[in-house]
Amino acid sequence: MKKILVLATGGTIASTQHQDGLAPGLSIDQLARYFKHNKDTSVDFQVLMNKDSTNMQPEDWLRMARVIDGNQDKYDSFIITHGTDTMAYTASALSYLLHGLNKTIVITGSQVPVSFKRTDAKKNITDALIYAQKADIPGVFIVFDGKAILGTRAIKMRTKSYDAFESVNYPYIASIENQDIRINFQPEPETLSLPRHIGICPDVFLLKVFPGLSPAFFDFIKDHTKGLIIESFGNGGLPFEKRDLVSGVKKLVQKGLPVIITTQCLEEGQNMDLYEVGKRVVDAGGITAGDMNTEAIVTKLMWVLSQTSDPEVIKRMIQTPLAYDLDYI
Repeated sequence: MKKILVLATGGTIASTQHQDGLAPGLSIDQLARYFKHNKDTSVDFQVLMNKDSTNMQPEDWLRMARVIDGNQDKYDSFIITHGTDTMAYTASALSYLLHGLNKTIVITGSQVPVSFKRTDAKKNITDALIYAQKADIPGVFIVFDGKAILGTRAIKMRTKSYDAFESVNYPYIASIENQDIRINFQPEPETLSLPRHIGICPDVFLLKVFPGLSPAFFDFIKDHTKGLIIESFGNGGLPFEKRDLVSGVKKLVQKGLPVIITTQCLEEGQNMDLYEVGKRVVDAGGITAGDMNTEAIVTKLMWVLSQTSDPEVIKRMIQTPLAYDLDYI
């Protein structure tokens, strides 16, 4: 018999109407009624928290990871019900925190509460159960709108439509329809073996560059963070004329702070050697992130910083593919 543990964290899927708008309000017994499974499957339920995912914090990821890690011998797979707003961050974080755990971990939710008449929650719950029962692929996945997406490759693209999430720079793992699953892409087994480390250092900052950004901003960053992620332009370039951001990167690197460079463009990654504006960033010490998405970079850097402050080790860990987060394209 397949044994599944469902961990409830709140989110739209469990929301009800309150005076100030929708907020998580369903009890675990009410939510459990929608998890209809066959006799070959045993499903247990546990409430971890009951919050809008906008309020989700790194400490909550640690709690989820510890519960799953502590129950790995009791269950074959896990399902987390979660709000959509920070679901991609949670999926990425758990991919690192639980790396090497030979279990299928599914995260799902909905755009409309499960108790509403026109809801996507019932389908997503059914699909999550099917994936948890039949996929037999270890790792963390978001199952939403009939698709299974690798945890480190999911991005929320839409605020209202049922197809809220897309897989960026990586194939969709599976599709689920009519109570059946079709595996579209089977990731090759990872050869990198690391001791499991359930730890997070949240002291990072994410900066989206725009024309006119003052380099003085970096003076604030160096005293208030342990790592910076910059969403740069195009292939990864930063301005070095007039408002010289490249010099700001160099100053931070000289102080021992890791500066990760990604791109504001969602697809196709970066090529820092193509233009002068990119090569200057690399020469200043910026750490390139290839085709990783921002959610994965943020959570991976938090995870890495909880283990080391050595700039060279940080660079090596960030640029080493883990949980299929990097260098697919």
